[in-house]
Amino acid sequence: MKLLNFDLRVAGEKRLLQLHEMEEFRNNAYENAKIYKERTKAWHDKHILKREFWVGQTVLLYNSRLRLFPGKLRSRWSGPFIVSKVFPYGAIEVTHETKGTFKVNGQWLKPYFEEKSNKEKDSLELQTPK
Repeated sequence: MKLLNFDLRVAGEKRLLQLHEMEEFRNNAYENAKIYKERTKAWHDKHILKREFWVGQTVLLYNSRLRLFPGKLRSRWSGPFIVSKVFPYGAIEVTHETKGTFKVNGQWLKPYFEEKSNKEKDSLELQTPK
């Protein structure tokens, strides 16, 4: 038969050592998670574009709902909308003739540049070869 170790002092020290190892492992995991979060936040903040809008500017709104029904050549930008009010911290109020007025996050907007084209077209008549 196997002899059991009934020495409580040695068993207590062993258990205490195991608890210290577990706490050290937990602290290392906590520090690694904190470092990961800091790096992820820095990367994310670095890739956010600083966009400034002003009242009266024409913008396009990103439509994230099109992922449900993707169209291969369909644009995900809708609009144009007109900026009616700029709030602090990136909130923008936009107005559309048919869709009304509503607030959106400024990261979902991009400036709309209208193409100024001449309505008059130049034409060149070709002659039949002789």
